[in-house]
Amino acid sequence: MFQALADPARRSMVDRLCKGPASVKELAEPLPMALPSVLQHLQMLEASGLVRSEKTGRIRTCRIEPQALRSAEDWINERRILWERRLDRLGAYLEANPDMPENPEKTERE
Repeated sequence: MFQALADPARRSMVDRLCKGPASVKELAEPLPMALPSVLQHLQMLEASGLVRSEKTGRIRTCRIEPQALRSAEDWINERRILWERRLDRLGAYLEANPDMPENPEKTERE
C-alpha cells in the first residue's frame, strides 16, 4: 500500500477519488501521461487494495476503498504514538537531569 502511495500520480488519483467515484478518463485528464500509463498506475492502486473499479459498458469507474486507507492510518498512528511516548520519556529525563551538558561531544572535545 505504501509503495502504491509513493508515486505522486497515484496520490493524485487517490486524492481525486476521495471526492467520489471517477472514470479512468476523469482521473487521466490532469495527469501529464498517456492513458496506458494511467491504467498501469490504477492497476497498482487496485492491487494494493486502495481502489476498486468496475466496468459498465465502455466506461470504467473507480472508487476509493476507505477500509484500506483506515488500515494505513491505523499503522501510522501506532508509530506516531510510539514515538510520542519515547519523546515524552526523553523530555522527562532531560527535565529530571538539568545538569547534563547540551552537547556531550562538544564537552568531550574541550
